[in-house]
Amino acid sequence: MELEKTLQHYFGFSTFRTGQKEIILDVLAGRNVLAVLPTGSGKSLCYQIPAMERSGVVLVISPLLSLMEDQVKQLKQTGFQQVIAINSFLKNKQAIYPSLDRYKLIYLSPEILQNRELLTQLKYLNISLFVIDEAHCISQWGYEFRPDYLKLRGIIEELGSPPFMALSATATPEVQEDIIAQLNHAPIVKHIYPMDRNNIAFLVEKVSSNQEKDSYLTDLFSQFTVPAMVYFSSKKEAERVAKMLSSELPELQIAYYHGGMDQTDRILIQQQFMEGKLDVICCTSAFGMGIDKSNVRLVVHYHIPIQIESFIQEIGRSGRDGLSSVSILLYTNFDHKIPERLIEGELPDTSVVRPLVSMLQKSVINQSSIKLDENKLIEQFCLSEIQWRFLHFQLEKHGMIKENRILKSRVEYDAIAKKIVCKITERNRYKMKKLNQMLQWVNVDECRRVALYQPFQKTINQPIYFCCDRCGFMLSQWDPVIPKKQSDPKDWKVQLQQLFSQGESQ
Repeated sequence: MELEKTLQHYFGFSTFRTGQKEIILDVLAGRNVLAVLPTGSGKSLCYQIPAMERSGVVLVISPLLSLMEDQVKQLKQTGFQQVIAINSFLKNKQAIYPSLDRYKLIYLSPEILQNRELLTQLKYLNISLFVIDEAHCISQWGYEFRPDYLKLRGIIEELGSPPFMALSATATPEVQEDIIAQLNHAPIVKHIYPMDRNNIAFLVEKVSSNQEKDSYLTDLFSQFTVPAMVYFSSKKEAERVAKMLSSELPELQIAYYHGGMDQTDRILIQQQFMEGKLDVICCTSAFGMGIDKSNVRLVVHYHIPIQIESFIQEIGRSGRDGLSSVSILLYTNFDHKIPERLIEGELPDTSVVRPLVSMLQKSVINQSSIKLDENKLIEQFCLSEIQWRFLHFQLEKHGMIKENRILKSRVEYDAIAKKIVCKITERNRYKMKKLNQMLQWVNVDECRRVALYQPFQKTINQPIYFCCDRCGFMLSQWDPVIPKKQSDPKDWKVQLQQLFSQGESQ
C-alpha cells in the first residue's frame, strides 16, 4: 500500500499535510480516532483515502446538504465514482437503498440515519469506518436543534460497532471529552494539532451604529476588491446589507445567503462563490461549513458570533492558500443583545415544561400508548421547531415518547419535568458563558491571537504576515493578492442540472 500514490493519483498532491498520514495510518489499522486539525487542513482526506484503499464502505455523517454535495462533486471530478450523498435532493432514494454495496463512500445526515428502512439496508454492508465530520456539532448542536447527533452512539452499535473517526477544527479540550463521552468508546487515539492560522490578522472595529457599519463595509470593499464573506446573525440584515452594497458598489458581484432561502438557490450561490463569480457574500452561519475556497481574503463579522468556536470556524474560511488574509469584527456597545435574544429563543421557556409533560401523562391514563400529534403541541405551547426538537429528544430520553407515540411512563411526570427544566437552565447558563467569552475577546487588551487560541492549545504560532490591532496591525498596511476575475455565470438552469447530477450514480 503506497498512500502517496493514491494521494497523487486522485488529488494531485505529492505529500501529505501535517497530521493527515498519521491519522490515515491509525484509521487503516482499525483504531478509533479523534482528530482535531485547523480549518483548511484537508480533514476530508483522512477518510476519503481509507475509502479508496480498503475494502468495505465508509459512512460519513455530515451536517449540511451543501457540504455533502460539494464533496461528492469534487471526488467524482478526481475520477473516484463510488461515492454518493443520500439527502433530500437524491431522486428515488428507496430504489437506491438495495444497491448501496456498489459504493465505497456514503455521505448521510444524522437525521436520515433515523430512517429504519435505510438503517436496515446499511446493516447488510461491510462498514469499515463510521466518520463523524464536524464532530463538534455533537456538543454545539446536539443538545438543542440537532438532537439526532446524540443518537449516533446507538446507531454505531446497531451497525455492529465498526471503527469510528470524529473530526473537528474547533473542539476545545472540554468538547473533545464530550465527544468521547457521547460516543462512549475507549480506547481512542487522539490526534490534536494546533488550530491557529498564522496567516490571518485580526481587527476589531468599534463603531456607534449599524449605519456606521454600512459605511465601513462600503469603504472596505471599494478599497479591497478581494473574495470576501460578511457574517450576520440576522437573515433580514444579510439581505439588506447585500442589497445596499450592490447599490453602492455596482461594479462588484454581491449576493446574500441564509437558511431561509430555497435549497436550489442556496446551492447555486455557493457554487458561484466557489467558482469566483461572486466578490462578496453576505451570509448567516448557514453558509461556509465545508467550504474549501482557497483565496478568500476577508471575513467580516457584522454581528458578534454567539461563541468563540463559531468565530474560529468562520474566520478559518479565509486564507486557505496560506496568503495574507484578514478577519474584521464590527462591534457596537449594544451588539450583545442580538446573541442574547438568539440564546433565549433556542430553548423552550421553562414555564411550558410542566404543563406539557402533565398533558402527555394524562393523555395515556387509560391506554398504554397513543399517537403523538406534534403540530397540535407546537401550536398549543407556541414552540418553535428548534424548541420542539429539544423537548422531543428530552421526552424520548425519559421514556415518555417513542417513535412518535406517547407512552405511559412509570416515572412521575413531575420528576421528568424537573429534569427537563434543569437541562434547559444548564444549557442556557452554558451558552451565556460562551457568549461572555466572546465578549471578553472583543474587549481584550493583550494580543488577540493569543487570547483567541489559548483555550484550545498550549503554544501559539508566530504570525507570518500581521498579527492583530492590539499588536499594531492597521488595515492600511495590508496589500492582499487579488485573484483574477472569472467569467460571467453560465445559465443558472444548466448550472443547477450539472450540480445536482453529481449526487446520483454515474
